[in-house]
Amino acid sequence: MLLPTSDSPSLPDRATQHNASIAAPAGEPEYLSESSPKDRPWDRHRSEADRVASMYLNASGWFHRLGERVEQCSQVLQFAWSPEKETPGALTLKLRQAYFCRVRHCPVCQWRRSLMWIARFLEGAPRLLSQHPKARFIFLTLTRKNVPVGELRSALQEMSDGWGRLSKRKEFSAVLGWLRTVEVTRGRDATAHPHYHALLVVPSDYFRNPEEYLTHAGWTTLWRDSLRLDYDPIVHVTAVKSKCAARSSGRPSKPLLNAARETLKYAVKPADMSADADWFLELTCQLHRCRFIASGGILKNVLRERDEANDDLLLLGDGEGGESPRLYFDWWRPVRRYKRRPFDP
Repeated sequence: MLLPTSDSPSLPDRATQHNASIAAPAGEPEYLSESSPKDRPWDRHRSEADRVASMYLNASGWFHRLGERVEQCSQVLQFAWSPEKETPGALTLKLRQAYFCRVRHCPVCQWRRSLMWIARFLEGAPRLLSQHPKARFIFLTLTRKNVPVGELRSALQEMSDGWGRLSKRKEFSAVLGWLRTVEVTRGRDATAHPHYHALLVVPSDYFRNPEEYLTHAGWTTLWRDSLRLDYDPIVHVTAVKSKCAARSSGRPSKPLLNAARETLKYAVKPADMSADADWFLELTCQLHRCRFIASGGILKNVLRERDEANDDLLLLGDGEGGESPRLYFDWWRPVRRYKRRPFDP
């Protein structure tokens, strides 16, 4: 498989070269979304990546180099037919090779990274649930007032310091483990709204123990004091409705999996990235080298968040990757869809 290089032609030229003479074999689906409906998100995320690449490429210096990397990301996808685990005898397309730029704000890589974290959570969940079969989970969102995007980095540092103080408070001592991520959304007035999503593990009797249980008002006060604010911040706290019987197999229940997905979703919405180029470029500077995910207690390092390579974003399972023949799909920008090659390159 030939991957794009740093001296690849511009995006429209490459799309023309890859796709000008491509036609699907008779009777075969032409597009990836037709061959595999579950892979339809590829078209949307790659379209979003084109918009991000364009904003970076229209800037200079460091931004332009980021744009070149995003432009080259996932231009060619290599799939193979593999057995469907949940349907014996059925086959499904599985990604086997692709080039990922791993730029933080690349919509494709942000999507794949979220899937990688969910996969790692699922991998570690059986051991966690077997060691703590009666543990309960809480989904927590902590916010603060919007700030000018140029002050985002300092605001995030204040939040990190606030979380450090919160985790040392007596009220937090009942928490057995936690995962915490950062999300930044764009305000209507072009401000930035940084907030935390956190998944907490607590003892089985937490909600019945008045010495440990913290109400919504209690969480609000705790976060206000820890962040040293002079106002009550908006806080959302929800118990994950998960009966122990639903986890007897060692796999997370659906409510727990949904809470994990909400915690580990995108850091910045692609729609917010593309709303204003100047805002997005400043956001990129403010978030450079910022840590977006952290963990502690019995969830410490469950996601191996500092361990990420190109192959990790392929999401290959054990023993996967040796199937043949391979199917190749090229990104065709004129129609914003992945189109199948009629033969292997």
